[in-house]
Amino acid sequence: MFSQAQMIRILSLMVFFGLCSALSGCSTWFSDDFEDPDVRLVKVDVVRAKLLEQRFVLRFRIDNPNDVSLPVRGLSYVVHLDDVKLAEGDSEVWFTVPANGHTEFDVPVRTNLWRHVRQVVKLLEQPDQPIRYRLQGEVKTGLFFGRRVHTTRNGEIIPGEYLPE
Repeated sequence: MFSQAQMIRILSLMVFFGLCSALSGCSTWFSDDFEDPDVRLVKVDVVRAKLLEQRFVLRFRIDNPNDVSLPVRGLSYVVHLDDVKLAEGDSEVWFTVPANGHTEFDVPVRTNLWRHVRQVVKLLEQPDQPIRYRLQGEVKTGLFFGRRVHTTRNGEIIPGEYLPE
């Protein structure tokens, strides 16, 4: 029969080898071969726009340039419209981006632009003129051990495309 010390030693070795084999699957996230995913804001849908509360849906796209699937376990973001902070928050949605593929996901947002109403009205006076936006974000990848991928994206939107007629 095994003594208690031998049993603990065998169990410890099994746990150690199990962890080593589990981490070997995550090794691509720590190696130099791993390329950061590309995160983009692809669409902004206005759900409801009232005086004191505005609701939007931000659609993000994550492109995975790697040969292995990429588990994503959240996104922190800040979106500025010109110099006005449009939205800030966290999305705790979990999903997997396929190897060499992409995934789009929606993030519902509530905001109050009342204190910026003058700036927003000024931006909307010429709906055919582009307005700059800036997205800053951090994507949390991996299951147990992973990376935090920082992203900054600048672009322009035409407000006339989002305003009802």
